[in-house]
Amino acid sequence: MGRRFEFVERVIKEKEDEVKVCMKLPERSTKKSAGYDFFAMEDVVCKSHEITMIPTGVKAKMEDNETLLLFNRSSNPKKKGLIILNGVGVVDADYYGNAENDGEIAGLFYNMREEEVEIKAGDKIMQGIFVKYEKADDDEAEGERTGGWGSTDAKNIEI
Repeated sequence: MGRRFEFVERVIKEKEDEVKVCMKLPERSTKKSAGYDFFAMEDVVCKSHEITMIPTGVKAKMEDNETLLLFNRSSNPKKKGLIILNGVGVVDADYYGNAENDGEIAGLFYNMREEEVEIKAGDKIMQGIFVKYEKADDDEAEGERTGGWGSTDAKNIEI
């Protein structure tokens, strides 16, 4: 099966309707880059001292024993005053294609500045790294994902 990035259906439909969106899949900037750069799908304004969700229009397919870890770009705090709210985002393999939001990946950012920060469609906003993980020998998890963002027991947030 492997791993790959795809556009979510919502973005494909918006592109067909001539809505201005950035359709760019994550990519590595150099041959030795560990992370894939994610791009803002649309223009977004991050208000001062507020939390803003920035959609990417992208989902990630991966093996069952993998996760995609999302990190802030190192330049975001200094240049834009933006930090990823939870420090590191975790995208589970079963998030892909869920019925609620098709597995769309978004960044949740906090603006530390006194002024608004404008993010333009196509701006690099974060980076993701695929990581394999192990399960404990006595792991008996049997639950199934039933929704999108935060659906494994956190508060759901609309994208």
